[in-house]
Amino acid sequence: MPKNLAAVSPAVPASFEEAMAELAQLVTQMEAGQLPLEASVAAYARGAELVKYCAAQLEKVEAQVKVLEGDMLKPFAGEAGEGAQ
Repeated sequence: MPKNLAAVSPAVPASFEEAMAELAQLVTQMEAGQLPLEASVAAYARGAELVKYCAAQLEKVEAQVKVLEGDMLKPFAGEAGEGAQ
């Protein structure tokens, strides 16, 4: 029997890895097809929140990498001519 989704905390995950693990668990439960309709809707809503959280974390890391690399960032070959005047 699947884990009760009511026990899943709506709190912000402690880390990206925790969010990904919870998301994987939700997907597994939903794919099993054994959740009642209300639990499936709750799992979907929580999954959407987790995806938003993970995307925001990835954007933060990308911004940090850009700052750390500074002038070392070089465009890909296909982007070299774009925007040049």
